[in-house]
Amino acid sequence: MMAPRGPVLLGLWLLLMLLWGDQVSCEYGMVHALSEKGSAKGKDYCILFNSLWAPLPHNLGKASLLQLQNQTVSVLCSPSDVPEGGFTNTIPMVMRGNCTFYEKVRLAQINGARGLLIVSREKLVPPAGNRSQYEEIDIPVALLSYADMLDIGKSFGQSVKVAMYAPSEPVLDYNMVIIFIMAVGTVAVGGYWAGSRDVKKRYMKHKRDDGAEKHEDETVDVSPIMICVFVVMCCSMLVLLYYFYDNLVYGIIGIFCLAASVGLYSCLSPFVRRFPWGKCRVPNNNLPYFHKRPQVRMLLLALFCVAVSVVWVVFRNEDQWAWVLQDALGIAFCLYMLKTIRLPTFKGCTLLLLVLFVYDVFFVFITPYFTETGESIMVEVAAGPTDSATHEKLPMVLKVPRLNFSPLALCDRPFSLLGFGDILVPGLLVAYCHRFDIQIQSSRVYFVACTTAYGIGLLVTFVALALMQKGQPALLYLVPCTLLTSFVVALCRKELRMFWTGSGFAKELPHPPLVISPVSCPKPPKEVNPLVSQPEADEQTTNPTLHTEEPNSSSPSCSEKPLASSPGVEEQTESSEQAGPPTPCIEEQTAQKEGTPESKNLPAEQSQSD
Repeated sequence: MMAPRGPVLLGLWLLLMLLWGDQVSCEYGMVHALSEKGSAKGKDYCILFNSLWAPLPHNLGKASLLQLQNQTVSVLCSPSDVPEGGFTNTIPMVMRGNCTFYEKVRLAQINGARGLLIVSREKLVPPAGNRSQYEEIDIPVALLSYADMLDIGKSFGQSVKVAMYAPSEPVLDYNMVIIFIMAVGTVAVGGYWAGSRDVKKRYMKHKRDDGAEKHEDETVDVSPIMICVFVVMCCSMLVLLYYFYDNLVYGIIGIFCLAASVGLYSCLSPFVRRFPWGKCRVPNNNLPYFHKRPQVRMLLLALFCVAVSVVWVVFRNEDQWAWVLQDALGIAFCLYMLKTIRLPTFKGCTLLLLVLFVYDVFFVFITPYFTETGESIMVEVAAGPTDSATHEKLPMVLKVPRLNFSPLALCDRPFSLLGFGDILVPGLLVAYCHRFDIQIQSSRVYFVACTTAYGIGLLVTFVALALMQKGQPALLYLVPCTLLTSFVVALCRKELRMFWTGSGFAKELPHPPLVISPVSCPKPPKEVNPLVSQPEADEQTTNPTLHTEEPNSSSPSCSEKPLASSPGVEEQTESSEQAGPPTPCIEEQTAQKEGTPESKNLPAEQSQSD
């Protein structure tokens, strides 16, 4: 049964816009501010510096604590901007603009400054120069945000001492382990659940289920045309977000809230149905949805899921704990999508993963050549534009706060992020592999291999992130790992043709094995028919044929077709009919044909033997 495709596809392409949002494009450092009176506790602020001008010490204890000279009334572009007495043994703080970084830092160095802080109202960019300028300057220069400059003045007044340093940051944070467990666990559970429910639905297709069960089993088969339309929608929406972020971000947050509620309901409903309470139904009515008379327990579950989403919407900017709700809703949504979206062939899986692979690489590595700021469209949308008036972030990510307690976490990088698309896209291939495993009864070799390949690809992504110190499109590593692994397994097992076309799913799955119970059908003694040869008798014994009664079958069962008209056999037949419906039995193949003398004498001989 097909589910409505609109909401499902809308949710999927919105999730694929954010694939990996953590990026470091320059060198971050800290400026430690402290009141000269010593009455206030020191505070760290994020700065952006270029070590080619002058390096910063990695330890605060080795940094020079100098007086901060507030000169934000000027831009320090000409000698007239230098106050009387210069900047001897101080760190001046000036505004950005009107001249190059080199002109500012050169004037500061000539007038005795030990460093330079440039306040920027715009996005922080690394202060750049050329080789000769770097060789001339020997004092550090860094950019400070305008909001931090105001906070320094509010917290410490005019008498402030500062020290600039660049603490070392661990190559990998421990929160990567949490993200890895959540991502691999979601892919494994979602793929296993999707495959198992799909096969169960095939087994139970002749069984009458209630409406709730049918609705829960609904799936959407993705065709190549749908994949092409889907990718075009992804590209269009990403470009629209790049130009109209503030106008669209709240709509996307609302869609995520609604989709996450549906996903959470889908994940919790199997457990709630096991509860023995609340089975009563809503009275008859004509209200939307309620006219189906849902159970009270399911209605309460729906209200609970909506309440969780509403709580997240209200407190989504609380960095201390709101990320837990966002991750829980995100995992539930991914599981729901993996259960609902189905790729029927490996050919479709390959098409989807390769097209999104190109999409990811293009918007991360190619679009910086076309944008004015030199930033990729993907990273700009993922992190949120710096000039955004709303300062909202797209919620389609798993986010975990950094656990190394580095001061650099203040530099707008307090979380590590993994986009939902990096879970859903490979997860659809994992689900297909599990369904194929069950179809060919291969002990889940495809499922285990593809899930392991996903974990390895995610580890490679983390290593690339640590080595390059730059946000990585995870599909760049996940797609080759999962696709090549599945292809090699199918090739080694000589099942590539069936795996590629999904031809095994066009056939009906075999019925579940039947338990053979003892039946009352009398068997002829071995000595009653001496004309049957010994090899034929052995064949009859070792090669039984299993027969089950079909609903519309006209062939009688063992209990309906007595072997003879003797009273004993008739009594057995009547007793079996009273006991219940006819049970499957094993009919032995015999060499006699109907109409031969041996077959005509067989009932009489059986009657005599009985």
